[in-house]
Amino acid sequence: MPPVCFIIYCTCTPTRAHTGAQKQMTDQNHISLFEGKQVRYLWDEEKQQYFFSVVDVIQVLTDSPRPRKYWNALKTKLQAEGSEVSQNMGQLKLPAPDGKMRLTDVATTEQLFRLIQSVPSKKAEPFKLWLAEVGRQRLEQLQDPELSIEQAIRDYRRLGYSESWINQRIKTIEVRKGLTDEWKRGGMTEERDYAILTDIISKAWSGMTTREYKAHKGLRKENLRDNMTNVELMLNGLAEAAATELSQRENPQGFQANAQVAQRGGNVAHVAREQLEHELGRTVISDKRAVHFTTPPDELPLATGEE
Repeated sequence: MPPVCFIIYCTCTPTRAHTGAQKQMTDQNHISLFEGKQVRYLWDEEKQQYFFSVVDVIQVLTDSPRPRKYWNALKTKLQAEGSEVSQNMGQLKLPAPDGKMRLTDVATTEQLFRLIQSVPSKKAEPFKLWLAEVGRQRLEQLQDPELSIEQAIRDYRRLGYSESWINQRIKTIEVRKGLTDEWKRGGMTEERDYAILTDIISKAWSGMTTREYKAHKGLRKENLRDNMTNVELMLNGLAEAAATELSQRENPQGFQANAQVAQRGGNVAHVAREQLEHELGRTVISDKRAVHFTTPPDELPLATGEE
């Protein structure tokens, strides 16, 4: 089987085909190689599944010089046959050859297995094995969280984030995990509940919901936390850490009780934000995005062993 070569290209977010709650961890765009050809994909932390670029998969399977045209024709054919494969697919922004983020059709692993059946190709079976290998590596990361954290650190470094920002981001990931564990313990199981509770915390300390905050920064499907400054990450982390500590002490059960704890946790960070802004004489809520405070990948020094 061809080796899987991970090349982290850029972080965006969230993005997922049907967007909703704020992501809690690295929804990241990757480019892997299958027999020397790139396949772009994204891991969705909340849905716990991959989304792969359909055009890239078509290129791999068919060697077509015009994979997009091939896919459009196949999609039309599948729709005419009443197949739900293409109808259930979504679109995400993935890095295009020109370096810009552009919307493209994406499919889950399950959808790809069904799609492959419609594409005559000698590479179908090797590609299925490749997909299984990608999934195996993710499973290993889930079983050993340190592997996932180490991967996230490498990814952020490649994207040009500073070491201080990376350290702060990793801490917020750990805090977020503790908070969601508390929500589960408090009876929260629906994704919608998580989204609302996250918005309550965000609104309490920043004055904005997740959607409003992303609009403030000019983001659409990108990951909000990956576009926060160090100070914003710190305050958001404080809000969630406070909510976690309060939850552990009071053991809230049900949505209303958890919502009250979320509000109080956010209020703690709001007080800290007001004090800091008073000392600085300016707001700490920034409209800057990652592009404003990261070093472009092509300007980064090569790590040891990289060429």
